[in-house]
Amino acid sequence: MKQNHLHALPIAGAFVAESTPRGDARGSFMRLFCADDFAEAHGARQIVQINWSHTVLPGTVRGLHFQQGEAADAKWVRCLEGRVWDVIVDLRPDSATFMQWQAVELAAENGKAVFIPEGCAHGFQCLEPDSRLLYLHTAFYNPAAERGVAFNDPQLAIAWPREVTLLSERDQALPSVQTWLDGTAG
Repeated sequence: MKQNHLHALPIAGAFVAESTPRGDARGSFMRLFCADDFAEAHGARQIVQINWSHTVLPGTVRGLHFQQGEAADAKWVRCLEGRVWDVIVDLRPDSATFMQWQAVELAAENGKAVFIPEGCAHGFQCLEPDSRLLYLHTAFYNPAAERGVAFNDPQLAIAWPREVTLLSERDQALPSVQTWLDGTAG
């Protein structure tokens, strides 16, 4: 029986998966990931790496990150604890949704996960203390292919739900989308 229901998001190739916990007097059970659901969203690519993040303070933003070239990866992201505002930005110049963004609230209680296609940047803002995310990737982490764009790029105009209170030095230095595009054009 299928436990994850996929719904297309406005970003081309992006999906939200909704899972419903099944419970009884003992507690509950919920499927976090199913290869068949992933294949429905992305085809035959396999998960090769699983990562976990812990974000302590609400208002913190991580992102917007992606890998490019042969290391480009799709991601399946789920919140295991807490609550985040998860953002996908389409950076594929040939996509009908190029330069558009979409946000989905992920929470341990809402059973949602997002599928982020290759060529899209990903980031999130922590909404509750001690939020933990699980990331499933179709490519290995490759520092040489790692890229990012500024979370506050006016060209994207992402409407973050809270004041951004913490950002890594690395993320503070990320370029605008236009600067990144200008650097990849040659």
